[in-house]
Formats: sequence, C-alpha cells, structure tokens
Amino acid sequence: RSHPFVFFLLLKVFENPEIFIIPLTFSLNTSFAVKEINENPQILPNVTLAFHIYDSYLNAKWTYYSTMLLIYTLGRFVPNYLCDIQHKVTAVIGGLDSQTSFDVATILSLYKIPQVAHMQEKMEMFYFIYSAFVSPGFFFYQMAPKEALQYVGVLSLVLHFQWTWIGLVAMDDYNGETFIQTMLPLFSKHSVCFAFIERLPLVREVKIDLVYQIIKAYYDMMKNKATVIVLYGESYTIAYLRWLPYLELEEEKTSMPIGKVWIMVGQIDLVSFAYQRDWNTDILHGALSFAIRSSELPGFEPFVENINPSNKKENGFIKDVWEHSFKCFLPNTTMDKVQNNICTGEKIKTLPGTLFEMKMTGHSYSIYNAIYAVAYALHAVISYRLKHRITVDRRGPKSHILAGDHISFDHNGELVVGFDVINWVISSNESFYRVKVGWLNPGTVSEQTFTINKDAQPLSLCSENCKPGTRKKVKEGEPFCCYICIPCPEGKISEEQDMNDCYNCEAEKYPSKSQDFCIPKTVTYLSYEEYMGITLAFLALLFSLVTALMLGTFIKHHNTPIVKANNRNLTYILLLSLLLCFLTALLFIGCPQKVTCLFRQITFGIVFSVALSCLLAKTITVVLAFMVTKPGSRLRKLVGKKLANSIVISCSLIQIHICAIWLINSPSFPNADIHSMSKKIVLECDEGSALMFYCVLGYLGFLAIACFTVAFFARKLPDSFNEAKFITFSMLVFCSVWLAFVPSYLSSTGKYSVAVEAFSILSSSAGMLGCIFLPKFYIIVLRPQINHRDMLRRI
Repeated sequence: RSHPFVFFLLLKVFENPEIFIIPLTFSLNTSFAVKEINENPQILPNVTLAFHIYDSYLNAKWTYYSTMLLIYTLGRFVPNYLCDIQHKVTAVIGGLDSQTSFDVATILSLYKIPQVAHMQEKMEMFYFIYSAFVSPGFFFYQMAPKEALQYVGVLSLVLHFQWTWIGLVAMDDYNGETFIQTMLPLFSKHSVCFAFIERLPLVREVKIDLVYQIIKAYYDMMKNKATVIVLYGESYTIAYLRWLPYLELEEEKTSMPIGKVWIMVGQIDLVSFAYQRDWNTDILHGALSFAIRSSELPGFEPFVENINPSNKKENGFIKDVWEHSFKCFLPNTTMDKVQNNICTGEKIKTLPGTLFEMKMTGHSYSIYNAIYAVAYALHAVISYRLKHRITVDRRGPKSHILAGDHISFDHNGELVVGFDVINWVISSNESFYRVKVGWLNPGTVSEQTFTINKDAQPLSLCSENCKPGTRKKVKEGEPFCCYICIPCPEGKISEEQDMNDCYNCEAEKYPSKSQDFCIPKTVTYLSYEEYMGITLAFLALLFSLVTALMLGTFIKHHNTPIVKANNRNLTYILLLSLLLCFLTALLFIGCPQKVTCLFRQITFGIVFSVALSCLLAKTITVVLAFMVTKPGSRLRKLVGKKLANSIVISCSLIQIHICAIWLINSPSFPNADIHSMSKKIVLECDEGSALMFYCVLGYLGFLAIACFTVAFFARKLPDSFNEAKFITFSMLVFCSVWLAFVPSYLSSTGKYSVAVEAFSILSSSAGMLGCIFLPKFYIIVLRPQINHRDMLRRI
C-alpha cells in the first residue's frame, strides 16, 4: 500500500535539549495531530502519515543542510514507518522564525515542494530579497493571520487603557525595523508617544559585548517613566526576556522600579530554557499578548498525560527533554556516572506552566491546523477530487473545515482568522495561567471583553493626567505627550482630563471655584421676599399712610386759617402728588414685568413734576402777592388761582411730553442681565434710552432749582403764612438726595441700583412732606388754639 511521507521542519534553535524546551511542546502537538489523522478512517484511508523533525540551529548553513537532507535521504528516526526506504517529500512545515522559513523556501521552490508556515511571515520581504532565487512555481502558505491585525490590536489596547506614554522594543532585524516604522505613524496619529525605542540584537551566539548591550537596554527600559512596553519578536524572545532580571548588577537591584506591563506582538509565545525551570517569572506577570484564536481539543490533554518516555516508539525528542526538565535520568541511560536520581514515574503535568503547558497554545494550534491542511490536500489528491495540480487559488478566497474549525484564506493565500487577547498571570506559587480578556476579529477590534480591573489599571504616561480645571501646556523640546498642567484662566473651565484648552461657560452659567464645571447662575431682582425689598415696601406704605392722614386732616380743617393761607387747592394737589410718589416706589419692587417697566420711570417723572410744579406755583404766588401790594403795580391782575393752575399745568405738560417721546421711541422693557454680575442673572428693566432717563431727571432738577431760588428770595417776606422758608429747606433736601443719587446709581448694579432709585424717591418725597406739611399738621392737631389769624400773626 502507499505510504506518503510529510516531513515537518521545526526550529529547535540548539541541539542541546538543555537549552530549549520548545521541541517537546511542538513535537507533541505534531504527534497528536498525526495520530488523530492516522486513526481517522475519513482522512487518508489506507495511508499512514509520518513526520520527521530537523534542526536549523538558527543558522542559515544548517538550515540549507537540513533542507537538503529532507530532499535526498532519510537517515533519521521516523515514527510509525519502516526506515531506510527512499520517498519523495510531500510537504514541509516551516520553522519558528521568518528567516528559517525563507531560507528553506529558496531550495524547496526549485523542486516545487510546498511549505506551510505556521508563523506570521512577511511575504513582501521574501519576494524582495529572494525573488532572484525562487522559481515561478513557488508555493508558500500561511496558517497564521496577518500580523498587521496585531498592530491594530495593540493600538486598541493602548487607547482602551489610556496609555499615552509607552516604550517600544524590537529585534534588530528586518521584521523589527518594519514593525517600528509601521507603529510610529500609527500611534502618533492617535496621540500616543514613545518614551523610548530599543532595538535588541539577535543573539545567535553568546558574546560579552551583546550581553552588555542588552543589560544597558534593560536598565534604560526599567528606569524610564513608561510603565507599558510593547515588545516585538519571535518565539525565543521570551526566553531571553526572562534572562534580563538576572543580568542586573547588585547595586542596581534596589533602585530598579517594577510594575512594567509588557504587550507582546509578533510571533512571541512562552518559551523557556530547561534550566529556567525554577527561575522567577514575575517579569511576565500581567503581560498581554495576542494568540491565534484556537479551540479546545479535548483529546490533547489525555494524550500528553499518557506519554511514556521509556517507549522507544515515542517521539525522539521526549527522552532528552524529559531528563533535563525533571532533572532525572531514565533507566538504561548510557552514562557511567549515573548512580542515583533515576526518573521514577514523573508526570508531565507536574511541570510548571512556564516550562510546559497542558493545553494547546496559539502557535501549537497553528501547527496542528497546518498538518490537517496538508492531510486534507493529500486526501483530495488520492481521492481524485482535484483533477489538476493542487495549489491555492490566489485569485480568490477559499474556505475549508480543518479539525472542526471553519478556516478561510484570503486572496493572497493567508489565513483569515482573529486573535485572542491573552493576559499572562503568574500566581504566588509560580503557576502560569493564560486568561483570555478579549479578542480581535479580522478588520474589527472588540474591546467589550476587556475585563481588567480599572481600579488597578496601570498608568503609562510621560506626564500625570491634567485634572479638570487645568489644561495641558507642551514642554518645549519634548514630545507632545510630555506637558505640564496649568490652571485655567479666570472665568474659564475644563471639565475633562488632559484638555488642550479651557473654554468659557455658557452665558447662563459661571465657573466653579475649582474651574472644573459650570454652575447655573442664580436669578436675582429686588423682591418682596428679601429684607431690602420688605424695608422699602414698608417705608413706601408707611409714608403713603402718613400722607393720606395729612391730606384727610387738611381737608377736614380746610376752613382754618393755616390751611386757607397758602392756596388750599395747590396744597391738596401737592399732598396727592406726594402720596403717588410714595406709591410709585412700589413699582420698583418685584420681578420686572412689561407693564411695570413701561410706566415706573414715567410715573415717577410726571408725579414728581406735578409736586415740584405745585411748590413752584406756591412760591411764585407768594412773591407776586407782595409785589401787587405796592402802589401802582400792574401785576394785580395776574395774581390769583389761574396763575397757580397755569404754572402747575404748563410745567407738568413739559415733563409729560418728554415722557411721551421716551415711551414712543425707546420704551423700557424687561431684560435679563447676564454679564454685569459673574454669578447672577439680574432681572431688570432696561430703560431703553439712558438719554431720555437723564432728561427726565434733568427737568426735575430744573424745577427743584427754580423752586429753591424763588423760595430763597421769598423766605423773609413779612407774612405769618409765608411757606417760602419751608419750601427752601425741602428743596435743599430734595437736591441733596438726587445729587447723591447720580453717583450711587452709576456705581451700583443689579437690584442695588433699583433700590437706590426707590430709596431716593422715598427720601426726597419724605423731605418735602416733612419740611412743608409737618409743622402745619402739628399746629392743626396738637396746637389748635393757635390756629386762628390773631394768634398766627403774633407768632
């Protein structure tokens, strides 16, 4: 019967099994896959699949040599098959690094032997370097997704955890340089800065200068403020990474900061040297990596547990690696000096997770799928399902079912599958666990399954986050991620961390004391609910009541000499005007409304004009009365009620015209002043025209000065009923109040300016009431015995 062979080339790096434990992991995966295929009657019936493993030593010379051995001879142990029979190689599984796979491809392409790579290879590099050596029939297929998807994943992780200050470490080769040149613009575009970029040399052999170079790079990385380091490399990179803590100088260990978070990219997997079994692995705790998405294989763990290293039919690597992993010797070991420490039934599952994992990892799963891919291809050939040479059609994507999973290839023959985001956890007893915390789908990134505790989330920043209330200011000469935090200017805020600029609150709000949020302004006006409003309203009502009482008293005693002596009608009009003046003050209290705003200043101006006109008419009448008594005076016809009424009406009409013009052209209206006070919105009446307002005040001032002047000259006229001196004092009070009003009004804002005007109205009105009518009221009420003509003349 036919026995086609499939030879798998796996990288072991060094021949001495003390160096790397990785051959055991990958060779067991290979054995398991081949065993499953051979026991499955649905795949390759009547055909036994076998494999052979060769070593490349990470050396191009040995790689070419091993490849030639694959093609020309079979002088090594082949499981499940008769030796010393020549057969043609069917397919090759690539090595653990890109360079090895590419070196092998230069020879295999000449013989049109396909190679299936289980790692992520940069095909553009291969075609660029080896295009002159490979044949047009070159077949190279990848059982790993595109590496570029990992770059998007790293960026998503960094942005998810808000890490903006990170380190970048890569191997000093083509792949590493390509990675750096790809990441720099990608991360900068998303405002992520690099604290450092280290290129670690490839260690093909131990040299003292390389060791010191690595130590220096390690010191620089550990002492840097960046707590997150993105590491790009290949499988053996982790083995070297575990060396770093043991390369520290004693004097540096105490000062070396800890707590770095490693994000591992590329083809990195947990690989250890056998002698690293008992080494501390804390440097790996909390690391994040991307593993090719894999499924649980229920039969793999029992298969591994039943491995017997004493069985000669077992994988040829097992014996050597078993002895060095468990630090014991198998029975019948051909060593003269072996007297004790014989292996006594050790179980492979007791090995620490850093040395061997019982579950199939992402890279092992890729090898597993690669073997199945080759098996299905052979099955198709043998079954005559394909009637032409088997190749992957690069003109379009293909889809297959391998090992129970749906496997797809893109136009370039590359596997279309996502990554699992793995969190590496090292427990207190040095146990190693892989915790899946997320995943990456081709073309999209999902952050919904990141389950990192945000309270314990590490920070990786060049500068501490600028708290709300501050803004960033970039340090001169440093990357944009390095900045200082300065407080927002007065009147501006920043509500979020790391704001580039502060901004103003909305007009209806003002900044908090810490300048990190906006507070709604309180609405204010002169209301009846506060002490100032209550006081003014009380005074207005009190003076109104007093005025009404005086008016009633004067009307009741209208025939008494003291009332009749000074024009009773003008006295009644004056008292009524003063009553309205006191009530006018109430229009200034309360929430401004359209009606109150329209009429409060106009009412105040007209009523005060009437009051002052009455005083002016009284004074002029007294002066003219004494002038008429002179012999030959022509003014006798002018003295009388008509003159007084004419003065009151004409003077009042002038103010009425001024107010009418004001009302027509620019009337007052309710307004919300949001600018004059930083923390309050002032509801007020906008006067519409300040000019018209001061015209009204100016005219009142003119009437007051006229009254004062005339009364001043008439104060010494020989008449017991002469009011001129009382009017003089009242006008002094009136002018003093309104002269003080102007600067007070201009210097106050909001409800205080309204209170100043209301208080001025009450004060000036009370001054006129007290100076003119209080003495008369005193005589009428308390001294009625002197309220007759004879007694008044004696006074």
